[in-house]
Parts: sequence; C-alpha cells; structure tokens
Amino acid sequence: MKNAQTYLESALHQFKYYRSVAEKTFAQLTDEQLFWQYNAESNSVAMIVQHISGNMLSRWTDFLTSDGEKEWRNREAEFDTVIKNRDEMIAEWDKGWQCLFDAINPLTDDDLNKIVLIRAETHSVAEAINRQLAHYPYHIGQIVFIGKMLAGDQWKSMTIPRGKSQAFNDKMFGR
Repeated sequence: MKNAQTYLESALHQFKYYRSVAEKTFAQLTDEQLFWQYNAESNSVAMIVQHISGNMLSRWTDFLTSDGEKEWRNREAEFDTVIKNRDEMIAEWDKGWQCLFDAINPLTDDDLNKIVLIRAETHSVAEAINRQLAHYPYHIGQIVFIGKMLAGDQWKSMTIPRGKSQAFNDKMFGR
C-alpha cells in the first residue's frame, strides 16, 4: 500500500521539521536563556526539552508491545530543573528523538492498523503517531515563543518574517 508508506514518510518528515525548528531556537539562545523561567510556575526551554524527551522515551520504547506510559517514567520530575547545562539538554533531546526514529523507521504498512496502548487507552499505530505529532509541536511552539521573547530584536525568523509575506509569495509563485 503506497498510501501507508507515504503516511509514514510524511510523519517522519513532520517530526524532523519540528525537531529542526526547536534546534534553530536553541541556537539563538544563550546557555542562561535555556534555563530562564518567567515565574516559578512556568517552564524553561530546558524543562520543556526534559518533558518532550521523557515522553518520547516512554511512548516509543517497545512501542508495539508495551503501554506507552512506562512505569519507570517520572513525568513530574520532567518539570523540575534536572538538566544543568546545554550539553546535557542536547544529549537528552537527542536521546528522545533517537528513540522515536528507532521505533518509527522499521514500521510497515501492516503496522498502521495494529493497536497500541497509551495509559491503557487503545490507539491504532497511526492514531498514536498523530497524537505525538500534535503533542511535540505544541511544546516546540512554546520553545519558540520563549526563544522569541528572550532573543528580542536579535530573533531570526525560521519561517516568513513579519512584513515579508508578499515577497515570499512572489518568490514561490515565480513573480
């Protein structure tokens, strides 16, 4: 079934795109800014990374054979300052993404309708992938928002900069 493979390729493409958006944000921030919190109840970029990575490790480890909410996961600790520096943050980030790619890359068309569990709730493999395609970009949007606030005038847009929509469209449409 070509459609299923196209879906898997599309999902991987989207995961890779959103990963790159976050990484381009990390590159625009100082080490101190990665740990900045608006207040005690808000999350720093590093905390969001901890959460995304923790979620990925839980969801994608033994993806087809065990519940996506692992007993060993400590979700609450993902929102504490555990990571101490940029290198630790990037290592945690990469570990989560590697787990995701290791789980998705071997999937075949036949796997898409298999049933997996997340917190004892049934999902088709395609539904489970879609769930994470909504979850990770949600948090990556938070990372970008924090990054844009902290970088201020130094922020380099990763999409179409404000005031440049028409020029972008003219280029895309060959005008």
